[in-house]
Amino acid sequence: MDFRKHAVIHAGAQLGENVEIGPFCYIDKDVVIGDGTWIGSNVTIFAGARIGKRCKIMPNSIIAGVPHNMKYKVESNTAEIDDDTWIGSNVTVFEGARIGKSCEIFPGAVIAGIPQDLKFAGEKTTAEIGDRTTIREYVTVNRGTKEAWKTVVGSDCLLMAYAHVAHDCHIGDHVILANNVTLAGHVVIEDWAILEGLVAVQQFMCIGQHSFVAGGSLVRKNVPPYVKAAREPLSYVGVNSVGLTRRKFSESQIHLIHEIYRRLYVSSYNTDQALEIIENEFSPSEERDNILNFVKRFSNDKGIMRGFRGLNGSSVNED
Repeated sequence: MDFRKHAVIHAGAQLGENVEIGPFCYIDKDVVIGDGTWIGSNVTIFAGARIGKRCKIMPNSIIAGVPHNMKYKVESNTAEIDDDTWIGSNVTVFEGARIGKSCEIFPGAVIAGIPQDLKFAGEKTTAEIGDRTTIREYVTVNRGTKEAWKTVVGSDCLLMAYAHVAHDCHIGDHVILANNVTLAGHVVIEDWAILEGLVAVQQFMCIGQHSFVAGGSLVRKNVPPYVKAAREPLSYVGVNSVGLTRRKFSESQIHLIHEIYRRLYVSSYNTDQALEIIENEFSPSEERDNILNFVKRFSNDKGIMRGFRGLNGSSVNED
């Protein structure tokens, strides 16, 4: 049943076919709502918002609100939600949000809040979320600053309850952040990485593709691709063989990755020596080149995480 007669709908709003609007909603000017979208009661959609087709917005959510107390000069920055996305109850989607297709955003999440950066002065920045990403309860994804102008969460990601993604972070595709993961500003998480619960990542760190960071870890060094990382201080504890197998890496590919990291972390070589040996000993391949490029890029920029040698007399389990 359409209760739009009990809602406030601006004459300048554009509603598609078969749009249902619940009682006590407020739809502002220049809002565009696509065909077949359902909007529950007490939803507020501010000026300029773009809602795609067949979306569902549950009661008491706010779309395209201004995310500050008006102390900044306000630039038009609106919010966009693409087709087939579900927005749970009591979600806040501030201006600057760009949400892809078929996403699920659960109750209490806040998308595109202003960055927790004292230098922020109201710049027109965004928080962008790819397609088919799930954002669970009370997750916060902040907008970017003028350093990068946007915060990005890729497609097919899962951000579990209470995770925090700070300004200017860039999260790739198929990434999982478990409960209470906290990313400081400018963090990069590459495709297929998994961070277990309560992991905290320092500003400007990079976590490589297909890597796995154990719960409760503090990430203060860059984490190379394909590895497992754990302990304090954060250290290499083996190759993420289980994850790689699940993602259809062949036995020969996984063996190659093991051998490369034995040169880098298990041998007595320093980093420069290990890189030279890896380049000379192993033929070019996607896996070899990804590891080499990562280590070369970050070994002199806050460094990569340490090896397991000498930590509490323990040994690494490379399986």
